[in-house]
Amino acid sequence: MEKIKKLFKGNKKFLTIPVVALLGLFFLPITILLLIGWLIYAKVGNKKIKFAGLSLVGLFVLFFGAAYISALTNPTPPKPSQEVKSEATQASSTPSPTSTQKPENLVKVTRVIDGDTIEIEGGQRVRYIGMDTPETYTCYYSESTSRNKELVEGKIISLEKDVGEKDRYGRLLRYVYVGDILVNEVLVKEGYAQVYTYPPDVKYNERFLAAQKEARENNKGLWSACQATPTPTSKPATSITPTQQPTTGGSYVCNCSKTCPQMSSCAEAQYQLNVCGCSARDADKDGIACDSQCQ
Repeated sequence: MEKIKKLFKGNKKFLTIPVVALLGLFFLPITILLLIGWLIYAKVGNKKIKFAGLSLVGLFVLFFGAAYISALTNPTPPKPSQEVKSEATQASSTPSPTSTQKPENLVKVTRVIDGDTIEIEGGQRVRYIGMDTPETYTCYYSESTSRNKELVEGKIISLEKDVGEKDRYGRLLRYVYVGDILVNEVLVKEGYAQVYTYPPDVKYNERFLAAQKEARENNKGLWSACQATPTPTSKPATSITPTQQPTTGGSYVCNCSKTCPQMSSCAEAQYQLNVCGCSARDADKDGIACDSQCQ
């Protein structure tokens, strides 16, 4: 004890006191507990209370001591190298095979022409790919046009190209998005449109066929409302309603003897021309079957 006291006397105190102070700050919780233990030992007269107090202080000293030893012997592991980080970033930024590539160009819709055609800023018209809605004077024309207006009119949309750029009328052929919503698919799924496959723009064909199947099975929209080909009020019908399709699952049977009025839809007419080779359905050789009904 005398040797310890000598460390705090004379010139030695100028070294001893700062070292003790630094150690006290570093081990501050233990320092405070030791001071509390000294006060209990010096000031408390009741032996039972003194013993209980010193025991409690001792437990806390052991706890904090173990924590300090653990921190000193098991330091925080080093952060991963920049190379590992860059590989992880690259992996996270790579899209998964099932993700849909989002289009980047944004435009505003200024006018809705009908259920599958819109006009954007600059006056350019856009034709939705992969589906077809009823034309003027046919069953469900007004409903499909109104639904298209609800979805896109006056809104900022993004356009996704497939293979083709424009149709014979100069309209852009595109998939149309409002945020994450693929409008082409929504119109088919809700029964406002039928699938219209026109190669080579077939990127989402299977997806649209599944949406059409759901709409037909649940009798949504035109699949329940249009039970027969509507009679025109002042003009000939420009398309044939989809409810007269003789086959299921979006497929057709080759039959070159069928005339254009006998086709169940424009999609079937195009199928007979492109797949079955029924060239009689394209009298003017422009690649569009049954022009009088399907222009």
